[in-house]
Amino acid sequence: MRIAVTYQDGLVFPHFGHTSQFKLYDVENGQVVRSQVVSTNGQGHGALAALLGQLQADTLICGGIGGGAQAALASAGIRLYGGVSGPADAAVQALLAGSLSYDPAVHCDHHGHDHSCGEHHCGEEKHGCAGSGGCGQ
Repeated sequence: MRIAVTYQDGLVFPHFGHTSQFKLYDVENGQVVRSQVVSTNGQGHGALAALLGQLQADTLICGGIGGGAQAALASAGIRLYGGVSGPADAAVQALLAGSLSYDPAVHCDHHGHDHSCGEHHCGEEKHGCAGSGGCGQ
């Protein structure tokens, strides 16, 4: 199993489409045996699902994520655990223990107008999206 986490400064990065790094965790027998941080090389939104496929990730932990990216991940067979925040390592350990707190209905749509998502509004900095707070309204 290979788990990818949107990553910045040890934390789950709050917006899938804007992440500049993933931390990858290789899991064997329920334990992390290797981890590494990889750059997205400036790729964003739709290209990130393809990148995760190339990296052979089968699971993604992230904060906010839009519907298009969710569909791309599903097409690639990548399990999604969205709406997660906090330390990346702790999130992976919680997933492995079966106790990860996530939002199965997470959705973040930054391409519409007159909506809010967590800590921002249209036209404002979008890195604060955590997948809640009225996205898509």
